[in-house]
Amino acid sequence: GGPAGTTVGTLLKKYNPRLNVTIFERERFPRDHVGESQLPLIAPVLVEMGVWDKVEAAGFPVKIGATYRWGRTDDLWDFEFIPDGKFLPEARPAKYAGQRTLTAFQVDRAIYDNILLEHAQSVGCKVRQETAVRTILRTGDHIDGIVLGDGTEVQARYYIDASGHGGIIRRNMGIEIECPSTLQNIAIWDYWQNAEWAAKIGVGGTRIQILSLPYGWIWFIPLGPERTSIGLVVPAQYYKDSGKKPEELYVDAMSADPVVTHLTRNASREMKLSTTKDWSFIADRLAGDNWFLAGESAGFADPILSAGMTLAHVGGRDIAYAILAMERKDHDPDWLRDYYSSTHRAQVRQHIRFADFWYTSNGVFSDLRDFAREMATDAGLTMTSEEAWRWLGQGGFIERNSGTDIGLYGLFFTKEIIASFTGDVVHYQIVGKTHFMANLEGAEKDWTADLADGRITRRRMYRRNGKILPLMGVMGWLVPFLKEERSLGEIVADSRRFAREMSISDSGMTGFWSAIIKDLEVLVSDGWVVARTDPGIEGMPPVDVDFSQIIHPNTVLPSEKVAVPA
Repeated sequence: GGPAGTTVGTLLKKYNPRLNVTIFERERFPRDHVGESQLPLIAPVLVEMGVWDKVEAAGFPVKIGATYRWGRTDDLWDFEFIPDGKFLPEARPAKYAGQRTLTAFQVDRAIYDNILLEHAQSVGCKVRQETAVRTILRTGDHIDGIVLGDGTEVQARYYIDASGHGGIIRRNMGIEIECPSTLQNIAIWDYWQNAEWAAKIGVGGTRIQILSLPYGWIWFIPLGPERTSIGLVVPAQYYKDSGKKPEELYVDAMSADPVVTHLTRNASREMKLSTTKDWSFIADRLAGDNWFLAGESAGFADPILSAGMTLAHVGGRDIAYAILAMERKDHDPDWLRDYYSSTHRAQVRQHIRFADFWYTSNGVFSDLRDFAREMATDAGLTMTSEEAWRWLGQGGFIERNSGTDIGLYGLFFTKEIIASFTGDVVHYQIVGKTHFMANLEGAEKDWTADLADGRITRRRMYRRNGKILPLMGVMGWLVPFLKEERSLGEIVADSRRFAREMSISDSGMTGFWSAIIKDLEVLVSDGWVVARTDPGIEGMPPVDVDFSQIIHPNTVLPSEKVAVPA
């Protein structure tokens, strides 16, 4: 009944109302649940589910980024989803448009999950709360049925395990898990009434606070006008060695941190202290003959990056699309299962790697470089520490689902985060370049999936040296166009033709220009496009834009920077 299960159920009913979909929820909603901070990628999934307006109407704080105190310094630095954190005042509830397409929510899970579950029921899913699944009946890799807590047997064509860490199908089917991280932390948290928001931006906008300690870190997440989630994450070994109970560790951390003590000086705890282990893991496979693993049943990445709900919603959407395609017999079922399993495992793994990097950056800089080399090796690349550091700074590789994401974090976000940790100047590959040409030498052809409107369309992609190039969206036009060397002016001119063919509106052109620049940077960084400078071409100045202004898709590419041939 959480985000993963309700996403699957809602989208199945949306695109194939004739399907009989039942959600079994062990508990009675509403109920509290940890993991309240979202990333912007969730919003379009909520829109597709038809539930975004309901979530917005609940009045949750609008997350426009995060404030960090990390590493060796006590300084606070902001990580923004919106350029310069300029969240303009607008009445709420608002529509999913303009600046709100760049934001996320910070949600009280008791309220949020209940909205999702009631919405799933409203679109036709059968919902049975306080109904536990006790046994999985199986023959080999095929599930024959499930047995509920009252002994009732249920049969279906497909079964989705969205049971969280419990992973009832995963465990009963004997699926092993991989723990690719050495991080073994525990989380201790409680809810507070009337804590102050550290930042009030626009109408209802704020940032979460991530505050490092010598032995762990604190999260501070406003969930509404009165309620705030405050948690402590420490290594499991530190907890054991301390000899303290969770309550003692929690109280000590809250009272010792100056930021938290200031924000909670007039607040009171709800005294609902909870604990959990948050050890990162990935299931060895996420799909079988007639079953799928969704959400935290499939894998879990350390919460430092607020990825949990994002992975749950995105993975749930992928499963729904796979089942819809199986029902229509659109594609080979083995390919659909493998696509979901391999893609989602890669997404979880990338988040785990990035979390490991994040934690390592609390140490010395030389450790950072060495750790980057280990990450590159895991991706199948042999590099020195220096080469690996540059590789990580360039985004590492293209994730095949969205083209420019590394574990759902964009290349530009990755560069800016690394620069914030190291103090290095962010370097962009296309600055000063005038000509571009695709380089597909040694690449192997493969297939990826384009998911839209309830259908999966296979798209061509290339593989080379552990890197992936999907020919989707802007890249689907740009890479073939660059099979011959093109000047920047030619790229701009043809992009206008492409925009007309795609019926991109005038209001959508700003995001389109930004996507072109982003994709060019990724393609050059990953070696799929070779860029050069020809200063002798009159009227064709090199690309020279303020890249800090194109991290977000609502930024206009300055037209005076390029000359377009007649």
